Amino acid sequence: MRKYLFILVFGLLGMTAAQSQPLLKTHVETGDVEGVADGTTLAVYKAIPYAAPPMGNLRWKAPQPAKPWQGVRVCDTFGPWPPQPVRQGLTPDMMSEDCLYLGIATPATSADDRLPVMVWIHGGGFQTEHYGGDLWKYLALRGVVIVSVEYRTGALGFMAHPELTKENGEGHSGNYGLLDQIFALQWVQRNIANFGGDPSNVTIFGESAGAISCSILCASPLAKGLFHRCISQSGGSFAPWSDQPRSLGLDASQKGAEAQGLAFQKHLKKKSLKELRKMDSQALCGKDVGFGGFWPCVDGYVICDDQYRLYERGEYNDVPVIVMTNSDEGALFSHSIKPEDYEKQIRGIFGSYADEALKTYPGSTVDEAFHGFGDAFRDMGFAWPSYAWVSLQAKTGKSPAYAAFLAQPSTRSFSPDPRRRGVAHADDILYLNGEFLNQPDKYPAESAVAEIIQQYWVNFAKTGNPNGKGLPYWPSFDDSKPTTMQFSNGASLIMRPNREQIDFVDRYYKAKREETESQRKR
Repeated sequence: MRKYLFILVFGLLGMTAAQSQPLLKTHVETGDVEGVADGTTLAVYKAIPYAAPPMGNLRWKAPQPAKPWQGVRVCDTFGPWPPQPVRQGLTPDMMSEDCLYLGIATPATSADDRLPVMVWIHGGGFQTEHYGGDLWKYLALRGVVIVSVEYRTGALGFMAHPELTKENGEGHSGNYGLLDQIFALQWVQRNIANFGGDPSNVTIFGESAGAISCSILCASPLAKGLFHRCISQSGGSFAPWSDQPRSLGLDASQKGAEAQGLAFQKHLKKKSLKELRKMDSQALCGKDVGFGGFWPCVDGYVICDDQYRLYERGEYNDVPVIVMTNSDEGALFSHSIKPEDYEKQIRGIFGSYADEALKTYPGSTVDEAFHGFGDAFRDMGFAWPSYAWVSLQAKTGKSPAYAAFLAQPSTRSFSPDPRRRGVAHADDILYLNGEFLNQPDKYPAESAVAEIIQQYWVNFAKTGNPNGKGLPYWPSFDDSKPTTMQFSNGASLIMRPNREQIDFVDRYYKAKREETESQRKR
């Protein structure tokens, strides 16, 4: 296996050890940095600060520039995880508010190489996760510079509050994690050339909350010009919004997010923002807080309006996109539930559309209810936003939108439930991080699909078009034709999958959008 990987690496980069060495030392705007060699062809910089630690008076404020340092900063270990609930392998001492770092993996041998850049934005429901820059070296080996960004999560990253809005001076609060991402992209524009990257050829890509972030960045005027292509894996921000705190299928305005912030303050029994700022970060974001669900809000600044309406009007950053969903996204979130409780839950979510929802997602048995809830979650949270994205861009944009569907059967999954019927949420990461490519004998079909996906992704990062020699031709999205690329035992084009269910969600969201817009006008 080592011999195979050695040959693969040098075949991908088209060089030998005698010809070149990775770029292990360079300069950024705040000082000199030194990375570590990963093999013989990659330089990895594991934690470069792109902003000042958002601590003390900087808690719940927009990111500020990092401070310069003297000498050479050796970037050989990852930075702290952002404060979040502890879990196996993650303890409080591994976390800190001082978390605004990015990792870089570069195959460049010179600052003059001008390689395409791919910026990874991690998922985790805007509550958890860590960038783990070493996971993306398999893409870097194909000739691109990989940047992975850490950002604030949970209450520290997304809590809005009336006092925060007032002290801001511009009338907005929350979305600090998104401002971190934008700040990091600005840093990339100023510094990535020193790592052999091309700042005029930047692709953002992410999974789950990272994919939702990518979607938001595609519509935010603050991110205009900071990237040139986008890949979304399981996520998009196109749901209606209201002036109430966020709920399933309904995002929140600034007013709704502020109400959640006040409820959080009351839950913590604090009298003011000043008292909240004095609290330990783990007391705000830890597992025992008993309050969560912080999420981006429509603040009129980062997120200017209902993103569906923005796309209808053509008011977005029009760049080529690949938008992919998995076949059984909801399996990771579903659970055993009695049919009568399932029906009650569906009626609570869909209201006057509940009867149609129960026909679309039946749950007359425990097993049927498990899959019904999972499919509804898949479509509302992932599949419909992805369809809305590519279909709207196909109508109003100049740049191509490519649709993908990951359906490769596998025994390996992040979902432990044996009732899983396809590719669960987050399983797509296994096709990027080497899990399958490193075990072609154990996972032959998955390994082949991983190779295809990575080739498409890198082709797209290089040119804005995923197509290339030896790959099935992939046209841009057209809802009337088989233009969705299905990854299963290879790659082939299909019509939009789960059409009946997606069309139902589309009708439901249309009615919900009109209802919330009518309420806001009163």
